[in-house]
Amino acid sequence: MNASNPVVQRDQNQQGNQGAVVKRREDTQAMTLVPAVDIFETAAGVTLWADLPGVPRENLEVNVHDSSLRIEGEAVVPTPTGLRVQHAEVRQPRFARSFTLSPDLDASRIEANLQDGVLKVTIPRREEAKPRRIDVSVG
Repeated sequence: MNASNPVVQRDQNQQGNQGAVVKRREDTQAMTLVPAVDIFETAAGVTLWADLPGVPRENLEVNVHDSSLRIEGEAVVPTPTGLRVQHAEVRQPRFARSFTLSPDLDASRIEANLQDGVLKVTIPRREEAKPRRIDVSVG
């Protein structure tokens, strides 16, 4: 990401390792993972695609406060009936990532859609920040 990108700052916990374990919660077997995110910018706004495998809609939170966008979710890893877990390295992984949004983006019109473990977040530009063509008159 460069400085001109409206999503100007990545999660403080990421430290450059996508999908890396950020923190182990002591109270459960869950780990917090940084989801991989692709960011696309157009004149209309920014679209984020976040990989959240196993996270159902009811375990997903997408919040915006001031200029911070936060994505959090907990995956559901079912145990098949009649089987018991002998060894599990990841029980129910938790995903978390946050971004600082540019003032050019309209946080009040953010849309989010979860399908097949992929979260799509669309953040439109403010009307006054969109590029526009200026008509030039002759003399």
